[in-house]
Amino acid sequence: MKINKTAALYAILAAALYAINVPISKILLHHVDAAMMAALLYLGAGVGLLLYSALEKLLGRPSSRQPLTKRDLPYTVGMVVLDIAAPILLMAGIARTTSGNVSLLNNFEIVATSVIALVIFKEAISKKLWCAIFLVTLASAILSFENAGAFTFNTGSLLVLGACLCWGFENNCTKMLSSKSSVEIVTIKGCFSGLGSLCIALLLGEDFPNFLWTLTALILGFVSYGLSINFYILAQKDLGAARTSAYYSIAPFLGVAFSILLLGEQPTLQFCAALVIMVLGTVLMASDNPQAQ
Repeated sequence: MKINKTAALYAILAAALYAINVPISKILLHHVDAAMMAALLYLGAGVGLLLYSALEKLLGRPSSRQPLTKRDLPYTVGMVVLDIAAPILLMAGIARTTSGNVSLLNNFEIVATSVIALVIFKEAISKKLWCAIFLVTLASAILSFENAGAFTFNTGSLLVLGACLCWGFENNCTKMLSSKSSVEIVTIKGCFSGLGSLCIALLLGEDFPNFLWTLTALILGFVSYGLSINFYILAQKDLGAARTSAYYSIAPFLGVAFSILLLGEQPTLQFCAALVIMVLGTVLMASDNPQAQ
């Protein structure tokens, strides 16, 4: 099968744009509270895609996909609520552990998505994917302990796993809307989830950061959430879901590389062991072809 080079570039670009989110968020969290940070990231994605949609219409390029309807409301509400909880948990986790840990733990989202799809939506899971799920879960467990000898839990890692679980449910809600306009879905995700997170941040007594940090967080949200998802969808059109996922699976490892380069984080022996196991699990997930089952 001949690979569309442009589509492959879109998939890799989507992975890279999302991967940069974790280390930069780690830096911003020194100036922005966790719930406020989550709100600004999603608002940046939502408002950015809203402007993107307006520009498409201005240029005479309306979306060919169907808009959301009342029948989609339960999944839309579920998607928004889960997208409020997940980024708050993620930002709280990033503030309490290394961004390298967070980048690797993001792979657990695939595990959560697959298991939820099996249990609730009765989707089949291949033997290869079961092996991958075991390896990713094992690596996640290793990263979840601060001190293996004393069995002390790493609170940050547990919060990130909670975010991945929320996104696992959210992915299955979004899947039910996949035939509809992707730009509309991302816009709704960003605007409503961002506003929900903003309400929570204000109830928690968090303040708006100064203009510079607010603008930086909004731009990061637009790039790492809005544009990343948009490029991912563009890649899927030509590559299909399985092959796009294979390219996108490099995102956690790019996140580790960015964490080392931008933050100077030094990987521990525990982290290296988890990294090797996570690589094996990711290779199995990327090579799994559900159409061949």
